[in-house]
Amino acid sequence: MIIKSLRDDLRALVGWTIGLSAFLTMYLGIYGSIKEDPQTYSAQALAKYPSALRDLMGGMQDIATGTGYLQTVVYQLLVPMLFLVCAMILANRAIAGPEEAGTLELVVALPVKRRRVVLERFAALALGLLAVTAVTFAVVWTMTRQVGIDVPFGRLLAAHTGLYLLALFFGTVTLAVGAATGRKAAASAVLGVWAVLGYMVVTVGRDVAAVSWLRGVSPFHYYADGRPLYEGLPTGDYLVLAGATAVLALTAVLAFDRRDVGV
Repeated sequence: MIIKSLRDDLRALVGWTIGLSAFLTMYLGIYGSIKEDPQTYSAQALAKYPSALRDLMGGMQDIATGTGYLQTVVYQLLVPMLFLVCAMILANRAIAGPEEAGTLELVVALPVKRRRVVLERFAALALGLLAVTAVTFAVVWTMTRQVGIDVPFGRLLAAHTGLYLLALFFGTVTLAVGAATGRKAAASAVLGVWAVLGYMVVTVGRDVAAVSWLRGVSPFHYYADGRPLYEGLPTGDYLVLAGATAVLALTAVLAFDRRDVGV
């Protein structure tokens, strides 16, 4: 069933991989011209964006440096959000999508335990996202060498590992809600609200005491606060993301195992 799920998702996986790779190639290619005059570009970037938008983009103070540009353009906002959308689409194709289409009832009627259905589709989600992550990592590594962004391989791998864990976490959120409700809209809404509020808490709300205590429930806190591009692999934070993903996968199994599947 894992292979079948991957085969069914192949077109989406290829499309997302090509699209993300093109996006990364285009934006990282721009850095070649930036590094010719970093002071001017940095001043223009800070003047162009209001403070709230700069907070959303991670501050942008060192955007003219190689590491700062990579953090802002690739790992801060745009690419993580694209990865989340990719994960949401793949996860909705696992349970909620087939149920709304009326095909899931045929699957659960087979002599296969429901928990196996969920676990194997979770495994397909994890492998699919891993393939997208591996190809885009190769693109980022290649482009950084070409444009002169001197980030060590280990730190770049640590940052991309966080990207994968974040996407897998939110994909599993979508899977769990879809398994509990059988509705793509509900699963997408939960992901969207959690992602937007979680990101706001760790960026714009970082210095607001009324909301800063919520950082502990935001996946973005464990994804970005360890600063893997600057400090290497944040093992503890990534273990929290992986553990939370495992709990959500178990929740999906239990929810689907106890629910009547409608068509």
